Amino acid sequence: MTAATESPAGGGGSPATFEYRLPSLGADMDVGRVVEWKVAIGDEVHRGDVMAVVETEKSDIDIEIWHDGVVTELLVPLGEELPVGTPIAVLRPLDGAAGDAPVPADVVPTGAAAPGPSSEEEPVDAAPDDDGSVASWFAGPAESVKPQPSGAPTRVAASPLARRLAEERGVDLAAVVGTGPGGAVVRSDVEAHEVTPPREAAVRKPVSSADSMRALIAERMTTANREIPHYFLAQDVDVSPVLEWLTKRNEDRPIAERVLPAALYLKAVALAAAAHPELNGFWVDGGFRPGEAVNVAMAVSLRRGGLVTPNVADADERTVDEIMAQLREFVAAARTGTLRGSWMTGATITLTNLGDKGSDLVHGVINPPQVALVGMGAARDRPWVVDGELAVRPVMTVTLAADHRATDGVTGARMLTAIAHALADPEGL
Repeated sequence: MTAATESPAGGGGSPATFEYRLPSLGADMDVGRVVEWKVAIGDEVHRGDVMAVVETEKSDIDIEIWHDGVVTELLVPLGEELPVGTPIAVLRPLDGAAGDAPVPADVVPTGAAAPGPSSEEEPVDAAPDDDGSVASWFAGPAESVKPQPSGAPTRVAASPLARRLAEERGVDLAAVVGTGPGGAVVRSDVEAHEVTPPREAAVRKPVSSADSMRALIAERMTTANREIPHYFLAQDVDVSPVLEWLTKRNEDRPIAERVLPAALYLKAVALAAAAHPELNGFWVDGGFRPGEAVNVAMAVSLRRGGLVTPNVADADERTVDEIMAQLREFVAAARTGTLRGSWMTGATITLTNLGDKGSDLVHGVINPPQVALVGMGAARDRPWVVDGELAVRPVMTVTLAADHRATDGVTGARMLTAIAHALADPEGL
């Protein structure tokens, strides 16, 4: 959800205005650029409306708003690099939307101190704790760095976990290059600093715009491989029921309305994830946090290289036709640079399907803070025993990469078996 900060109205308790901030659109976004406004001053907007197009390292993404209002100010120029959480517009509530209407939970008054943490909450220093919190990995805005009194030593922006780790290991935070929101130091930065020669740690080599996505992917996947103890499992699955069912379903449909195997694969993963919630969620703050829904991200390749992972929300509750329509929209948007921000946040598990590219086996890298990734290869004709007799069947290898901190192999094996059972009964998908 996009964060908003409101200015209190005098006496009535209803907000006079609220700020619309640059949202985080995934774990790999720290900064972005507004490259196109979709609204103008005076426009009335409603929940889900697109406010602007933001350029990230991976793609141009349409960002939405989650509060009704009227645009009163546009705060930033086009093309300027901004940290996540920067106010980019100001709005006032729609007439009649204030009064006794409840104030959204992510709104705090402007000009007043933000609500302090309860005795059970850990306070945030100068940056969000994006070493683990789901909000900061996905959609939480960066907190602004608190102003320091004149003459006071500068406090390095760092997450609480990074600050504690630095103290334990005797690392000078001022010497660590931060990669978190607004340049804040996060846990992985402290750990990387310990194994990186000082000269290399102090200087981040610039990359060309053509290489920026590859560099970002390299950084994130290196972190995932270093910090996540992966385990891998594989299971061969006879997909003839799926292919036969699709042939019958599609025979009277125009090409544009046909269902592809990917939609059934995604639904099968969603149902299996719902049945095995230990693999549907996040590893944060040293423990597992289950997802509140089953939101399956689908890896989509870009023509200029790299990939994005928009997700199908509540995928276990969607029909196969609804999932197929969503996948078509994802692919078209990824290739035309019109992805929506709501698609890029909140994924609880990822599916990568490289079978249509010819790969027989996919061993993926988990996208943190998720704890599992399912890979699907090509369906190849192979010898297969059916009712005690040898036959030829289209067989696909389904793989699972899972976080060993969250689950053990027996849970992963049950997950793969659940996927196989779902694909054996496409009528039930």
